[in-house]
Amino acid sequence: MFDDLVAEAAAEPVEGWDFSWLDGRATEARPSWGYQRLLGSRLRGVQAALDLETGGGEVLDGCPALPPLMVATESWPPNIAKASARLRPRGVTVVATAGFPFRDSVFDLVSSRHPVTTDWPGIARVLRPGGTYFSQQVGPASVFELVEFFLGPQPADTRTSRHPDHAVRAAAEAGLEVTDLRSESLRTEFFDIGAVVYFLRKVIWMVPGFTVGQYRDKLRELHEKIERDGPFVAHTTRFLIEARKP
Repeated sequence: MFDDLVAEAAAEPVEGWDFSWLDGRATEARPSWGYQRLLGSRLRGVQAALDLETGGGEVLDGCPALPPLMVATESWPPNIAKASARLRPRGVTVVATAGFPFRDSVFDLVSSRHPVTTDWPGIARVLRPGGTYFSQQVGPASVFELVEFFLGPQPADTRTSRHPDHAVRAAAEAGLEVTDLRSESLRTEFFDIGAVVYFLRKVIWMVPGFTVGQYRDKLRELHEKIERDGPFVAHTTRFLIEARKP
């Protein structure tokens, strides 16, 4: 059973940011604020918007109305193809970049869901005066029960490196005023080892360089633990931040 579950998950494509393959195999509680709904309401009220690290475009495409100028960026080639196919029919310009190849003061709204890093000075530069940055981000020590199962105890600075207080300071240093900040810890459960393999292949920064071959012994150990004790429980941390350019 172990070999079959691992082989199935190892063969599954992981492009884009759609986690539906995990339905029935893992669960993650969602933040109470409803990021996509809030993003959709903000997009309806602007003329020009930029969505950073759009992934496969799934979140942006779920918003019912888009502004006249809508741009999305993505740097991972498999996601670029998916985002382009999904978003261009809706009039979105998809730019293959990890940077900010845009003029100053272009956008009323810059958004990002789960950015790997946040370039606060770049965001401040491309926002128009009165414009806002709106983002849901991964918080500190997110899913670290799983990370530390594979990598062992992590240093204190690693556990706190994505704390929302750091984001507030960085926003202020870039000249932005934080107008909303919320954070939550959310229960996450993995019901079989295939779900773990798929998750670590897709969310590549959790266990950097993860491969089935390298971690096969730990995977077998975790499989036996799930079989014996039930779902592996971890806790996802998320924070919502909105910042305005004066």
